[in-house]
Amino acid sequence: MDHKPVLLEDVMHLIKPSGSGVYVDCTFGRGGYTGEILKQLNMDGRVIAMDVDPDAIEFGAGLYKNEDRLVLQQENYSNIVAVLEHQGVMGKVDGVVFDLGVSSPQLDDADRGFSFRKNGPLDMRMNPDEGRSASDWVNSASSIEIERVLRVYGEEKFARRISANIVNERQKAPIVNTLRLAAIVSNSLPEKEKRKRNVHPATKAFQAIRIFINDELEQLKRGLAGAIESLAPGGVLAVVSFHSLEDRIVKRAFRRCVEGEEIPSKLPLKAEQMRTGFEYIGKLVRPSEAEMGINIRARSARLRAIRKLL
Repeated sequence: MDHKPVLLEDVMHLIKPSGSGVYVDCTFGRGGYTGEILKQLNMDGRVIAMDVDPDAIEFGAGLYKNEDRLVLQQENYSNIVAVLEHQGVMGKVDGVVFDLGVSSPQLDDADRGFSFRKNGPLDMRMNPDEGRSASDWVNSASSIEIERVLRVYGEEKFARRISANIVNERQKAPIVNTLRLAAIVSNSLPEKEKRKRNVHPATKAFQAIRIFINDELEQLKRGLAGAIESLAPGGVLAVVSFHSLEDRIVKRAFRRCVEGEEIPSKLPLKAEQMRTGFEYIGKLVRPSEAEMGINIRARSARLRAIRKLL
């Protein structure tokens, strides 16, 4: 079954791939953006796509084995500058896209450990060959550290209660699978709170642990900075985010590009002296009711874009 990324048509409308342009897909996944971009390029166009997940790159290598216009790299998008310098296209890119959500194949594969609905090993690493698994961390971190991660990265107001229960439960037996952790989190929430939430009780906790394990917010800051630097005049950067922490980082990065750094009011600067060479494209885009009906994971998506002018 084809995997259609969230807000695909809206993203394409913003970046307008055409002709012999150079485009970068920072989150290849199952190739939804890449495939649509390739359809709209001529034979001289190029797409450079990257993904930290080796499964995504293996899938793409098979899907596009005869596609000479595509370069696929197993890399975190935080390394975008190195990737594009190697390809000789820094400062020459016509469009960059980010889809910051966990892909459907990652969520649907219980063995990856992202899902609180399917039982599997508690892993959560985007690249399962690198770094520390969620299970290792959950079973060794202090209660204070777990509480901090849940509060900061999941905005979970019951972080203290959940962290205390995790520590108590791991003393009985190590927490090594997803459904056990999901049950511990769910049992930590008052029934009234569970009824009030429109999502699974473990959603915020799983989000927090995944973000922490993969250092997602710092990687995003680096990736956005590199993507902005990579753009040619007229080039567009479009980002689809799925929670407020990501969106805050995107908004802040875009604001710095368009409005410049905050300048003390007493400095004698005119408006034209503060222009930065970027502009917002349109307003915040959210999925339609029809798209959310097809893909429930689209419900929290937000799309923002900027264009380089100079």
